[in-house]
Amino acid sequence: MPNLKLADLTSEIEANVRRALSEDVGSGDITAQLIPAERLAHATVISRDAAIICGTAWVDAVFRQLDDRVAVHWQVADGDRVSPNQALFHLEGPARALLTGERSALNFLQTLSAVATHCQHFADIVQGTGIKILDTRKTLPGLRLAQKYAVTCGGCHNHRIGLFDAFLIKENHIAACGSIDAAVKAAHQIAPGKPVEVEVESLNELREALAAGADIVMLDELSLIDMREAVKINQGKAKLEASGGVNESTLRAIAETGVDYVSIGTLTKDVKAVDLSMRLSL
Repeated sequence: MPNLKLADLTSEIEANVRRALSEDVGSGDITAQLIPAERLAHATVISRDAAIICGTAWVDAVFRQLDDRVAVHWQVADGDRVSPNQALFHLEGPARALLTGERSALNFLQTLSAVATHCQHFADIVQGTGIKILDTRKTLPGLRLAQKYAVTCGGCHNHRIGLFDAFLIKENHIAACGSIDAAVKAAHQIAPGKPVEVEVESLNELREALAAGADIVMLDELSLIDMREAVKINQGKAKLEASGGVNESTLRAIAETGVDYVSIGTLTKDVKAVDLSMRLSL
């Protein structure tokens, strides 16, 4: 499946930001009203952590939707590595808008940068092996596309976006259909051209999936020995994806078995927000 591109997310970004501002600002920022409406200000946002940046377009949209007089001057771009205390961007414009938008803007930036940073850590582990690390559907509700874009900024790759763009036939689907072969044949009839992936738990099931014509076979918690054997059995017929039991200590060894992909739910699920700070000056 192709990686998400920022150009494809314009309407999604605007919708994300509208929802965020609606829940935060509501009927109006009453604290910001303490400041005269005509007062102008400058602000600088820094990162207190080493990080991979992601989310610049969401920040831009926050201030654009609040007050188009706010100017955002970026010192970095999505995908850039930054150091602690490095300036990320400067703001200038009405003080009320700068203060009202601060939390929503930083929420997007700290969360998406956290995903990108986490992904880069995993991508660095497998550097030179040729394997692609894939994300999963374990994302924050309402922010799936944003998080999956952040995955790409961190050097990893997108799996299917949702339940609509590819088949992933698991144990319960197979049981309901009667066999791997029946499930794969039905998938090809339902949506010709859509990728068909089958999850298997043994080498025998791998052979069944290959015989049925699966495009991708997910090796669920197979041992390293079995993964290497799976590569031999496969002989390039399908793409092989390792899944389950993947962590920092096992990832490199899995990558070196010769499988094509490894999917890791933690890329988007278990992340720690990047620590950001905004300083205002009048």
